[in-house]
Amino acid sequence: MRIKELCEKERPREKLLAEGAGRMSNAELLAILIGSGTRNENVLEVANRLLSLGEGKLSVIAGMDQAGMKTLSGIGDNRYAAIAAAFELGKRCCLEDPGIEKTPVRGPSSIYRMMLPHMKGLDHEEFWVIFLNRANYVICKEMISLGGIGATVAEPRQIVKRALDKHATGLILVHNHPSGNPEPGEADRSRTSAMKKAANTFDIALLDHVIITDGSYFSFAEGRTEDCSPGA
Repeated sequence: MRIKELCEKERPREKLLAEGAGRMSNAELLAILIGSGTRNENVLEVANRLLSLGEGKLSVIAGMDQAGMKTLSGIGDNRYAAIAAAFELGKRCCLEDPGIEKTPVRGPSSIYRMMLPHMKGLDHEEFWVIFLNRANYVICKEMISLGGIGATVAEPRQIVKRALDKHATGLILVHNHPSGNPEPGEADRSRTSAMKKAANTFDIALLDHVIITDGSYFSFAEGRTEDCSPGA
């Protein structure tokens, strides 16, 4: 099927413009970099074959040299260059990180500083999980779900499975309140309790749940709100 035969909301470029890059699959993002398909395959099919060649891992694709990637029909010099440039920009972006992950997480204020760049100014809720090792160093942080103005959905079993896959021994939940009020509601308390119970079953510690606004946060671990606005 040609890409033009897909409904508009399923075309990678149109979907990105309508919903944002964060809602895109790896194949869809790669399809945008590749640009177009071949005579026999649309661009999404080429992107999925590239993912298969990389064992489904972006890290494997990022490490491919020009000759290796060009063994795939549909990837020539120009397309290899676009993909390689995108991965290199991603690496350089990571190097520009303030480096807080290189030290142990020491409390909710460090979590607030780490996550505010991801959440500042959002008009919807996003739910993130920070995965930690035994020394409380950050293994990685992932957005698990996002929603409208009111709420997000995060399934404890899904989070525990990801933690086990990453050999994490600690978790920190983070989500934002677009309203500007960081105080937890009953849904936030229930979510925290359910997540703690699920994590404890597998000897994973839920260390905190931090609710972020543009100028403040609430920490379940400390049981209090902290004003971080200028001059506070």
